[in-house]
Amino acid sequence: MNAQRPLGYWLKLVDSLIDEQFAATLEEHGVTRRQWQVLNLLEHQPASEAQLNTDLSPFFASEDEPQSLSEHLAELVESGWVTVHNGEYSITGRGHTSLLKLSELVEKIRTQFGQDLDGSEYDAVIQTLEKIARSLGWEPEQEPQTP
Repeated sequence: MNAQRPLGYWLKLVDSLIDEQFAATLEEHGVTRRQWQVLNLLEHQPASEAQLNTDLSPFFASEDEPQSLSEHLAELVESGWVTVHNGEYSITGRGHTSLLKLSELVEKIRTQFGQDLDGSEYDAVIQTLEKIARSLGWEPEQEPQTP
């Protein structure tokens, strides 16, 4: 008899597989998933490193990427995709163009990992995970503005 694996197993496995897929796809274009997320946040409005760090801090667990937001920002500034003025980061025109191309890739990844679920199944998974998060103390106002 095959014992049912616990929720934590599946959450960690799926998270790891999603990270691997993003890393493999985005790496081909010279950007990390975190850098894509930074660009996506800056597309909406300029932000300080502290603001970006607050929004992205839950995602700095991947062993394949720099653990410091500063490293990600430095690479984006060096590439000309982001500028910094008086401690506030903004996306450049070049960064915006790159973000549009990268967003198409990200959408393909998102479609791929949900392809075997119909809309109601996907919605049920999301709703269930939100209920579990709430039962563990998460409150919506704690939600980061991550892409």
